[in-house]
Amino acid sequence: MQYEFLKQQLCLLSERAIWWENRQMLLVADVHLGKVGHFRKAGIPIPSQIHQSDLQLLGYLIAQYKPASLTILGDLFHSKLNSDWNFFEEWLSGYKHLTINLVRGNHDIIPSVFFERNNIMVYEETWEVAPFIFSHIPLPNEQIGGESYNLCGHLHPAVALRGKGKQMLRLPCFYFGQKQGYLPAFGNFTGTAAIQPKEHDVVFVITENKVIQV
Repeated sequence: MQYEFLKQQLCLLSERAIWWENRQMLLVADVHLGKVGHFRKAGIPIPSQIHQSDLQLLGYLIAQYKPASLTILGDLFHSKLNSDWNFFEEWLSGYKHLTINLVRGNHDIIPSVFFERNNIMVYEETWEVAPFIFSHIPLPNEQIGGESYNLCGHLHPAVALRGKGKQMLRLPCFYFGQKQGYLPAFGNFTGTAAIQPKEHDVVFVITENKVIQV
């Protein structure tokens, strides 16, 4: 879905990512690598292939769009270090040419040295690339000055669609409010949170292979 926003060409992808054409930048949020390992450590049996499929999908997008950079709006890795990081480092070894930026999320608590040794540029709270201010957690309106616009993650937004027969379907979405836009969670093992759009907000739901404005 092509979306011209603030004079920028954004392609909203059904793979739960944004291709920012003007900057040749691929944007994702809330990958949550390591969450499977976190649960398995606690004795909860979760298939380890979940994160591998996420990385395969990310690799597909990189091959498709050939971005100059990949920007992750927080929660790249879920909680404490575990063996899932080794799989991620192995995956990274195939993308040494790619500039990777991370706006640190509340779950990105592993020591910075692990990001540094893999040439991942880390921004602690915000990173401004006009006209956007990138963050993980949505910023208060008073921190979004002038013509800037906050793009963030954290919420894992979704909307509930109701049919005539009282059916209800919750779908992940891209959500653009007055001063903030929320990306859907990229990781499959994440869950969603329902949002209530306000008047004039713009919402794009994500189906299996399409992005549709509602």
